[in-house]
Amino acid sequence: MVSAPGEGLDGAWWPRTPSIARELPQLIDALRASLGQVVDININWSSANAVPDLDMLTRRGIGALPGWKDRPQRVMCVVGEEARAKLLVVPCHTTPALAVMVLRHAAGLPVDSRHYDSARYLAAFDIVEAARAVCAGQPEPTS
Repeated sequence: MVSAPGEGLDGAWWPRTPSIARELPQLIDALRASLGQVVDININWSSANAVPDLDMLTRRGIGALPGWKDRPQRVMCVVGEEARAKLLVVPCHTTPALAVMVLRHAAGLPVDSRHYDSARYLAAFDIVEAARAVCAGQPEPTS
Protein backbone atom coordinates (compact mmCIF):
# COMPACT_ATOMS: atom_id res chain seq x y z
CA MET A 1 0.00 0.00 0.00
CA VAL A 2 1.15 3.57 -0.58
CA SER A 3 2.54 5.41 2.43
CA ALA A 4 -0.24 8.04 2.51
CA PRO A 5 -3.59 6.44 1.60
CA GLY A 6 -6.62 8.41 0.58
CA GLU A 7 -6.04 9.69 -2.95
CA GLY A 8 -7.19 7.39 -5.75
CA LEU A 9 -5.91 3.81 -5.79
CA ASP A 10 -3.84 3.13 -2.69
CA GLY A 11 -2.60 -0.38 -3.34
CA ALA A 12 -3.73 -3.91 -4.03
CA TRP A 13 -4.62 -7.04 -2.13
CA TRP A 14 -4.04 -10.57 -3.38
CA PRO A 15 -6.13 -13.04 -1.39
CA ARG A 16 -4.71 -16.55 -1.70
CA THR A 17 -8.05 -18.41 -1.75
CA PRO A 18 -11.48 -17.81 -3.30
CA SER A 19 -12.85 -17.20 0.23
CA ILE A 20 -12.25 -13.49 0.65
CA ALA A 21 -14.36 -13.54 3.82
CA ARG A 22 -11.90 -15.92 5.50
CA GLU A 23 -8.90 -13.77 4.60
CA LEU A 24 -10.47 -10.39 5.37
CA PRO A 25 -9.58 -10.41 9.11
CA GLN A 26 -5.87 -10.64 8.22
CA LEU A 27 -6.20 -7.73 5.81
CA ILE A 28 -8.01 -5.64 8.42
CA ASP A 29 -5.26 -6.38 10.96
CA ALA A 30 -2.60 -5.37 8.44
CA LEU A 31 -4.36 -2.08 7.64
CA ARG A 32 -5.14 -1.08 11.23
CA ALA A 33 -1.83 0.80 11.72
CA SER A 34 -2.46 2.94 8.61
CA LEU A 35 -6.24 3.41 8.80
CA GLY A 36 -7.16 3.03 12.45
CA GLN A 37 -10.01 0.77 13.50
CA VAL A 38 -11.80 -0.41 10.33
CA VAL A 39 -15.45 0.67 10.41
CA ASP A 40 -16.66 -0.15 6.89
CA ILE A 41 -15.72 -1.97 3.70
CA ASN A 42 -17.32 -1.20 0.34
CA ILE A 43 -16.86 -3.27 -2.82
CA ASN A 44 -17.76 -2.51 -6.42
CA TRP A 45 -18.83 -6.01 -7.47
CA SER A 46 -21.37 -8.67 -6.56
CA SER A 47 -21.09 -12.42 -6.26
CA ALA A 48 -22.92 -12.65 -9.60
CA ASN A 49 -19.98 -11.01 -11.42
CA ALA A 50 -17.47 -13.33 -13.03
CA VAL A 51 -13.97 -13.26 -11.55
CA PRO A 52 -11.66 -11.54 -14.05
CA ASP A 53 -8.86 -13.61 -15.59
CA LEU A 54 -5.98 -11.14 -15.42
CA ASP A 55 -3.51 -13.69 -16.81
CA MET A 56 -5.42 -13.74 -20.09
CA LEU A 57 -3.82 -10.36 -20.79
CA THR A 58 -0.32 -11.87 -20.82
CA ARG A 59 -0.89 -15.01 -22.85
CA ARG A 60 1.00 -15.29 -26.12
CA GLY A 61 -1.03 -14.11 -29.08
CA ILE A 62 -3.44 -12.01 -27.05
CA GLY A 63 -2.34 -8.40 -26.65
CA ALA A 64 -5.54 -7.45 -24.89
CA LEU A 65 -9.08 -8.74 -24.79
CA PRO A 66 -11.46 -6.45 -26.66
CA GLY A 67 -13.28 -4.19 -24.23
CA TRP A 68 -11.53 -5.46 -21.09
CA LYS A 69 -10.49 -1.93 -20.08
CA ASP A 70 -14.16 -0.93 -20.06
CA ARG A 71 -14.97 -3.61 -17.48
CA PRO A 72 -14.43 -2.36 -13.95
CA GLN A 73 -11.60 -3.88 -11.97
CA ARG A 74 -12.54 -5.18 -8.53
CA VAL A 75 -11.84 -2.41 -6.03
CA MET A 76 -12.61 -2.37 -2.32
CA CYS A 77 -12.64 0.72 -0.15
CA VAL A 78 -11.59 0.01 3.42
CA VAL A 79 -12.73 2.81 5.71
CA GLY A 80 -10.96 3.30 9.01
CA GLU A 81 -11.48 5.80 11.82
CA GLU A 82 -8.40 7.76 10.70
CA ALA A 83 -8.16 7.17 6.94
CA ARG A 84 -9.50 5.12 4.06
CA ALA A 85 -7.78 3.04 1.39
CA LYS A 86 -8.94 1.87 -2.02
CA LEU A 87 -7.41 -1.46 -2.94
CA LEU A 88 -7.46 -3.35 -6.22
CA VAL A 89 -8.41 -6.95 -5.44
CA VAL A 90 -6.21 -9.31 -7.46
CA PRO A 91 -8.06 -12.61 -8.10
CA CYS A 92 -6.59 -15.51 -6.13
CA HIS A 93 -5.98 -17.63 -9.24
CA THR A 94 -3.71 -14.99 -10.80
CA THR A 95 -0.19 -16.30 -11.39
CA PRO A 96 2.32 -15.16 -8.77
CA ALA A 97 4.50 -13.37 -11.34
CA LEU A 98 1.63 -11.18 -12.57
CA ALA A 99 0.09 -10.72 -9.12
CA VAL A 100 3.38 -9.46 -7.65
CA MET A 101 3.82 -7.07 -10.57
CA VAL A 102 0.28 -5.70 -10.02
CA LEU A 103 0.90 -5.36 -6.27
CA ARG A 104 4.12 -3.39 -6.88
CA HIS A 105 2.52 -1.10 -9.49
CA ALA A 106 -0.52 -0.41 -7.33
CA ALA A 107 1.64 0.50 -4.33
CA GLY A 108 3.98 2.68 -6.39
CA LEU A 109 6.94 0.42 -5.65
CA PRO A 110 9.86 0.17 -8.09
CA VAL A 111 10.12 -2.65 -10.60
CA ASP A 112 13.45 -3.92 -11.93
CA SER A 113 14.08 -2.37 -15.36
CA ARG A 114 14.67 -5.85 -16.85
CA HIS A 115 10.90 -6.36 -16.70
CA TYR A 116 9.82 -3.16 -18.47
CA ASP A 117 9.19 -4.87 -21.82
CA SER A 118 7.64 -8.04 -20.42
CA ALA A 119 4.02 -8.98 -21.05
CA ARG A 120 3.45 -9.14 -17.28
CA TYR A 121 4.79 -5.63 -16.70
CA LEU A 122 2.65 -4.18 -19.50
CA ALA A 123 -0.45 -6.09 -18.36
CA ALA A 124 0.09 -5.01 -14.74
CA PHE A 125 0.38 -1.40 -15.84
CA ASP A 126 -2.90 -1.63 -17.79
CA ILE A 127 -4.69 -3.43 -14.94
CA VAL A 128 -3.64 -0.81 -12.39
CA GLU A 129 -4.56 2.05 -14.74
CA ALA A 130 -8.02 0.50 -15.22
CA ALA A 131 -8.38 0.26 -11.42
CA ARG A 132 -7.31 3.91 -11.06
CA ALA A 133 -10.04 4.86 -13.53
CA VAL A 134 -12.55 2.96 -11.37
CA CYS A 135 -11.34 4.84 -8.27
CA ALA A 136 -11.57 8.18 -10.03
CA GLY A 137 -15.22 7.50 -10.83
CA GLN A 138 -16.24 6.13 -7.42
CA PRO A 139 -17.97 8.40 -4.95
CA GLU A 140 -16.29 8.51 -1.54
CA PRO A 141 -18.04 6.40 1.11
CA THR A 142 -19.71 8.46 3.81
CA SER A 143 -18.74 6.17 6.72
